[in-house]
Parts: sequence; C-alpha cells; structure tokens
Amino acid sequence: MRDAYHEELDSIGDSLVEMARLVGSAIGRATTAMLDADLKMAESVIAADQKVDDLQHDLEARAIALLARQQPVATDLRIVVTSLRMSADLERSGDLAQHVAKLARLRFPESAVPRDLHATILEMGQLAQRLMAKAAEVIITKDVDLALQLEQDDDEMDQLHRTLFQHLMDDRWKHGIETAVDVTLLGRYYERFADHAVSVAKRVVYLVTGEHADEIQATGSGAAGSATGSTGPAPVEGA
Repeated sequence: MRDAYHEELDSIGDSLVEMARLVGSAIGRATTAMLDADLKMAESVIAADQKVDDLQHDLEARAIALLARQQPVATDLRIVVTSLRMSADLERSGDLAQHVAKLARLRFPESAVPRDLHATILEMGQLAQRLMAKAAEVIITKDVDLALQLEQDDDEMDQLHRTLFQHLMDDRWKHGIETAVDVTLLGRYYERFADHAVSVAKRVVYLVTGEHADEIQATGSGAAGSATGSTGPAPVEGA
C-alpha cells in the first residue's frame, strides 16, 4: 500500500512536468502562428489546449482522492496541495498560449503584429518558452537555486513588455488603434505566461523547503533546502 501511495505521488509530479512541457511548446507554436499568419498552426495550438485541461482535471481528481484516502501530513501534504496550485498555474499558462493563437486566427490572413515589432514579439515568445522549460526542470530536479533564478530571468520579460509600450506611446506610431490593442493584449499574455512560470518555480521552493521563496531570498539561504535527482514532486517522509 505504501509503495502504491508513493507511486501515485510520483505520478502527480510526472503530470506536472508533462503539462509544463505542453504549455511551453504551445507558446512557442502560438508565437510562430502569430508572426507567420499560420492559420493551421494556430488551430493546432487552440485544439491542443484540451489535453492540458484534461491533465489538470485528472491530476486534481487523483490529488483529492489521495487526500481523502491517505490523509497525508507534513511533506506529503505539501506535495499534494502545492501540486494542485502548480497545476492551476500551468493550466492558465496553456490558456494564455491559446489566447495568442486565437488572436493569430482572428487576424488571419494578416498578422496582428506590425513588421517593426516582429523581433520583440519573437523574443518574448522564445523567452516565455525558455522560462517554462526551466520551470519543468525545477519540478524534476527540485533545485531551489534554479527555481529562485526564474524571478531574475523574468526581469527580461518585464523589460520587453516595457519596450512594447514605448512603441505604442511613440508619436510615430502609425498602425492604428486596433493594432495597438492587439499588441497590448499580446504583451500582457506573454508577461502573464512568464509570471505563471515563476509562480510554479516558487511553489517548488515551498514544496522542498517549507519556506516561501520571498523569505529565502530575503535571508539569502537559497541553497539550504535544495534537493536534486528526484523525479517525483519532492522527497517523501515516512518512506
């Protein structure tokens, strides 16, 4: 019974990694669909979001069943509760990738992004994908230091977001109100996607250490609670 319990905890971690990889791929493909006005790719991103939703629903059902059957405590309880919260972050990330794809579909056969902003949007999409890939690695490795780095990495996304607004506020903007709205929405989608990747990493920090990331950063004790090499959500007490 105990082995089955540990296997179920590990499977929850595996589902989180799969969700992170799916939504990371989705934001990359949605960016390509947006910039290339690729309707087929946009439609594939929109349709694929259902798999992320299904994974979240399945994870929630398994986590709630564990809570009811096993009544976990201490680290095990943190694993289950934190995993539920991470799955919500990842599901929302998938929705944001889908929003990018839907905007690409809405403006087809044109691109919603003016040519002079293609490089900035491409960079935002690539950065969003890298952040989520790093979040997936954090879920696997439980590397607290790597998790804490994500917030610093997110500063780059914030700067790109500000760059978009500088273009929008420039007196030389010549692309009209509709395009300005599209670009504003896109900037928000990418910025929020990155925030969810950071949130996932912070939740792993709490899962591993029992401390919130902000508290660890304030005291400078990042490496103290790190653990590596586990494929499940965290080291399990009572094994």
